[in-house]
Amino acid sequence: MTRYRSVTSSDVGWEALLADAFGALLSRPLAGYDPGAEYAAYYHGNFFHETRIDRDPTWLNPAVLSGGEPVEVGDLYLYDMGEPPLRFDAGRSLFQFSSHGLPRDFAADLAAACFAPDVIRGADLAPVLWRHDLDLADPVLAENWHVCHARIASDGTLLDAMRVATGIGYGPGSLIPFEGSVDEEWESALAAISHPELRAHLRLGCCDASDAEGLTYRGADAPLGSLLEDGDCSLVAAWEDGHGQVDVTVVQLGAPVAGPRRA
Repeated sequence: MTRYRSVTSSDVGWEALLADAFGALLSRPLAGYDPGAEYAAYYHGNFFHETRIDRDPTWLNPAVLSGGEPVEVGDLYLYDMGEPPLRFDAGRSLFQFSSHGLPRDFAADLAAACFAPDVIRGADLAPVLWRHDLDLADPVLAENWHVCHARIASDGTLLDAMRVATGIGYGPGSLIPFEGSVDEEWESALAAISHPELRAHLRLGCCDASDAEGLTYRGADAPLGSLLEDGDCSLVAAWEDGHGQVDVTVVQLGAPVAGPRRA
């Protein structure tokens, strides 16, 4: 599976702190999850669709689709409190199509590459586009596709999926200071996190929805949706904003959704 940076000795200590903190938040140690599975953090929801960021032509860049460097699309943030914008893995994001209005040959080729009806991973879409030399950003075709689950760039491990879903970088300098109150449902779990700055950052995502600055943690209490359920996925953790417009979910991927592992 792809890692987007090399690992140093300092990373190991930081990752150990993160693993303990996420285990406390999940009320289950990360070692208790399947270490051989692939995990993803998906960004989705009404805001993503209504602003048409899910149809931004950036998603169709051949270099991006083929699994190159992560890409920023739409200047999206989890909290917009000084952290960098989200970066996405277009090749592992999920694209949904409407076959109406697509050229017949392209539609047939596309259907053969989909892992579910009208749903395809970006990396599998890329060669179909190349074979047909089709510009899906053309206004005639732009309404026939959208990104239904945008995968926040991570290395496929549960630790990294939780890291990007909580807006944490590769060291403590990425942490957002927060001193506000949190939903009492999560208070005891957060109290078990020994690192004060890391605990404060995770408290930011555990506020009551009416007081939240961004997303609110829901644990594993959220609908997964038929696409992921039918693809043998299981929900690990979920966040949503107070207006029901943005969702971030960490998911253990089933084989149909995960596809082949990257080298």
